[in-house]
Amino acid sequence: MQIGFIGLGRMGQVMARRLLAAGHGLAVYNRTRSKAEALAAEGAVVVDSIADLGANCEAVITMLADDAAVEAVAGGPAGLVAILPAGAVHIAMGTHSVTAVRSLAEAHGGAGQTLLAAPMLGRPEVVAAGKAGVVPAGPRDALDRCRPIFEALAGRVFVAGDDPAAAIAVKLANNFVLGCAIEAMGEGFALTRKFGVEPRLFFEVLTQGLFGSPAYQAYGDIIAREAYDQVGFTATLGLKDINLALAAAGSVGVPLPSGNVYRDRLVGALAHAEGELDWAVMARDQARASGLR
Repeated sequence: MQIGFIGLGRMGQVMARRLLAAGHGLAVYNRTRSKAEALAAEGAVVVDSIADLGANCEAVITMLADDAAVEAVAGGPAGLVAILPAGAVHIAMGTHSVTAVRSLAEAHGGAGQTLLAAPMLGRPEVVAAGKAGVVPAGPRDALDRCRPIFEALAGRVFVAGDDPAAAIAVKLANNFVLGCAIEAMGEGFALTRKFGVEPRLFFEVLTQGLFGSPAYQAYGDIIAREAYDQVGFTATLGLKDINLALAAAGSVGVPLPSGNVYRDRLVGALAHAEGELDWAVMARDQARASGLR
């Protein structure tokens, strides 16, 4: 399948390489061209504009940080809505707001195109290993056509239905639960440290007992080692996502009280200039609140 790709950050680089390894034709565009050129040796075609990207692609993937970025790429006279041919598919794989995704779906529909929302589940290293999940949603015919893309990117495909906003809800809810787990671990590590317990021991108690799951293993290890510079997902992006989750929940009358707790920890991390560290750094903010260094 001939695919276009926009957004070659940590996650985008890994995703693009998986598509190339699966034998898909791939044209790549990134505002910082050097990130796109890194993929040329692996078979990607580097283009200079969104127009060049969309002209010959059956589907274009965007993996962008926020609503403003995807709206800038999709809108305007040189954006995806304007330049993609009728019948083309825009697969938005970043984590965006329900409002933005619904607006994009309407704009693409008006141009005879299709929007699929398909956020990824997993850190970049999990995606690289083929063990991540993907949650696509949108019109069934487009989902079927793009199934080979999803299967190249992820080990598990969870189809969320025909409304792209449903995929966003699943992604936000998943990140919400994960954020709560990280914050709770931070509290547990702080409590045990105050009693002189080595963090590694508490990590082993967690992961060799009731909490022996990938999330607790990966993030518990980061917290135990205070390896917050091993970034898979930044605190800044974590704060963006919990704000999106709280907004989505508010729009349908769902209280998320636990979300406010870890949101405040992320706000604290950003106040200490830790926004570009891994979002597990909320455990450090908990440690500070507990009188620990």
